[in-house]
Amino acid sequence: MKKQNFIIFIMALCLSFGATPASAASHHAHHHHTRHHPHPWVQSGDNPRYADIVIDADTGRIIHETDPNGLRHPASLTKMMTLYLTFEALESGRLRLDQYVPVSLNASQQSPSKLGLRPGQSVKVEDLILGMVTKSANDAAVTMGETLGGSEAGFAKMMMAQARALGMSRTVYRNPSGLPNPDQVTTAHDMAILGDALVHHFPEYYHYFNCDGFTFEGIYRHTHNHLKDRYPGMDGIKTGYIRASGFNLVASVKRNGIRLIGVVFGGTSAVERDNHMAQLLDAAFAKDEADIREARIDKAQGQGDADADAGDAHYVTLPAKIAAVFPPRNLAPAQAVPAQPEHASVTVVQPAAVPDAAHRWGIQIGAYSDPAIGRQALASLVAELPDRLGQATPQIDPVAVAGTQMYRARLMNMDQQTAQGMCSYLVRRSKSCLTVAP
Repeated sequence: MKKQNFIIFIMALCLSFGATPASAASHHAHHHHTRHHPHPWVQSGDNPRYADIVIDADTGRIIHETDPNGLRHPASLTKMMTLYLTFEALESGRLRLDQYVPVSLNASQQSPSKLGLRPGQSVKVEDLILGMVTKSANDAAVTMGETLGGSEAGFAKMMMAQARALGMSRTVYRNPSGLPNPDQVTTAHDMAILGDALVHHFPEYYHYFNCDGFTFEGIYRHTHNHLKDRYPGMDGIKTGYIRASGFNLVASVKRNGIRLIGVVFGGTSAVERDNHMAQLLDAAFAKDEADIREARIDKAQGQGDADADAGDAHYVTLPAKIAAVFPPRNLAPAQAVPAQPEHASVTVVQPAAVPDAAHRWGIQIGAYSDPAIGRQALASLVAELPDRLGQATPQIDPVAVAGTQMYRARLMNMDQQTAQGMCSYLVRRSKSCLTVAP
């Protein structure tokens, strides 16, 4: 085994210094419109399970990609969608973090990795979240899926609906855990969309992905995401492995005001996958940061498509927050909570004049690490659509996310009909928009 690992290491080292002429020509033909670095680990032709993508999380600008739309098995990356729907239920009030939910026999019988939940046991929602994030616990994922969807199959339908709403066009979900199912597939491109959505749609819950571990029933469970422990700026998101997929990873990293989302499928070991992700992220951050910042500003001003056509950059279409509406399941009336929970981590800049109750709606067009980009995005929208916005007031709302400052770009002081109509208009034009209720 040691000899085999040494041979793999030598092959990877050789490939990091350059591809063969044939493979290099193929790579150039596929990516003639972008400036990608040579693949530093293994070409996808040598490893059919391999795929990757690295994007700028604020704009969707693709910095590097290899077979981004090839179908792959997500393994425990599946739990990212299970967590997305969990966070959505928390935000809507259908769940509480301190709420206890029952464990079924089916959930208790899931294969490892698991927390060792017992049938009939009641487990706190927050412990299920931490179990999925850190231990990648399959029994925790199925318990949450059955709580929200009534069954694994019912929850899979919810997962599919939300995937399509986010623009994940090639992903198919069959269970909430990622345990082997030949029909359960995704792509690097779709996982980048989901990673970005978790970062930007749920800043009040994203900090869970940065947990090093948690104690459950007296046992400390350390995170499976070991790259986070040693890669500066990395604060999530999720690892995954089944035999059919190899070792997978979605990573979110922020440095110098730039957040990147990286996706790797098909690693031959957890260590090699982590080292390769670090190489991809290093290469992305090493690119001219001025170019990345300029591209983000252009995208905010609506010039991103023109730049892509010019052959210098192309983009992933990042999703607006389109909530899939599902009825609560398995929740007793006593467990209901207010529909608009308060989040202590959110600081809102209030307008000088308080509008009447009918005009306290608004829209959010993005969340940015740089407030100047948010202001430019708002100015561009106001200039483009002056007749549609009425008396809407632009504002930048700072949001503290796990010690990192982000800025929500919003137009407030609308009535409900104007806000919802504006969001529908923008979403139909593939632009991000979230309706903000009073």
